[in-house]
Amino acid sequence: MKSLFKIWKIVNVADNERALLFRRSRFERVLPPGRHRIWLLSGDVRVETYDITEVVFDAIKAKFLLNTYSEVLGEYLQSYELSDQQVGLFYRDGNLVDILPPGSYRAVWKGGETVRVGIVDISREYTIDDNVLGLLGRGACASQIRIAAQAVSYNEVPDEHVGLLVVNGKLEKALQPGRYGFWKYNRSIAVKLIDMRLQTIEVSGQEILTKDRVSLRINLSGSFKITDPQRVALKLSDYKNHIYRELQLSLREAVGTQTLDSLLADKDRLNIVIATAIHKKLAHYGIEIVSVGVKDIILPGDMKMILNQVVEAQKESEANLIKRREETQAMRSLHNTAKMMDNNPTLLRLKELESLEKVSTRIDKISVYGGLEGVLNDLVKLRPTA
Repeated sequence: MKSLFKIWKIVNVADNERALLFRRSRFERVLPPGRHRIWLLSGDVRVETYDITEVVFDAIKAKFLLNTYSEVLGEYLQSYELSDQQVGLFYRDGNLVDILPPGSYRAVWKGGETVRVGIVDISREYTIDDNVLGLLGRGACASQIRIAAQAVSYNEVPDEHVGLLVVNGKLEKALQPGRYGFWKYNRSIAVKLIDMRLQTIEVSGQEILTKDRVSLRINLSGSFKITDPQRVALKLSDYKNHIYRELQLSLREAVGTQTLDSLLADKDRLNIVIATAIHKKLAHYGIEIVSVGVKDIILPGDMKMILNQVVEAQKESEANLIKRREETQAMRSLHNTAKMMDNNPTLLRLKELESLEKVSTRIDKISVYGGLEGVLNDLVKLRPTA
């Protein structure tokens, strides 16, 4: 019995396993499920057992074995080999589970699961089909997420935005709102988002000298929108910085050509001058300036005190002028009244009675001498009797 065990080797292969028999380091045959007796006297024997439920045949020399012993191994294994311009979508039982990069080779066991490899030619078309993109984005496990991140450039373009697709440093096309996927293999992919909504920009704390050499600190606000995103991307590396610089220069030029009084008198004119100056410059790059407005004009402390004194003197002068005008008007009115009474005794008498009424309203008690006739005739006289 002992000699029998030295001559034969018993190998048990489960239903979910396949075994490769090597004799003297050379492949001999495949051992299907069952019990096998291996003759040992013909040379050194090695048995490699594989679980076919793992599907992938991951032997180091898989490609060599399949190419050399295709007639024997072809019954048990299926191979897929991709060119440098192809990507493989690896499906198991209809589920996408892996991405095969260009130039890769994969062998799978037959009989375990339904396996399929979808071949995608990326030599010219690098856009991923939307259905495939949805499968790649589901992230069933951490390894799939890692593989997808290495293989796929996934991009989302929000509403009111435009995506600019740049391939190998060249602008290819504009992308409308939606989701997009591109194969990274063999090329550099980048998507730059351009905001098409109305945007604002602030130019704050600008120290500028006016024409009459008064130092001012001015805060400017502007709003703009992109009208041609492709031109903006091609012509400007940083369009917001360019708009800021143009507003800053236009503000300095507009303020430097006006005196302090003219600036304070009409700020709207300053806004118009700045907007007009930069409208054509920005339109050349596909940018529309919508509005420009000076928010604040801040004066130095001493200049502010002087202006307050000037304003105070102006207001005081205006008040005195109004007062003198009213006094002149009152004197003119009195003069006209006197002339009318001089030629009309009845009107004069009515005025005397009106004056008597006003006097009597301020007196609590009146002592009358000479009767009522004395009160009416002698108490109030607007002019001496002849």
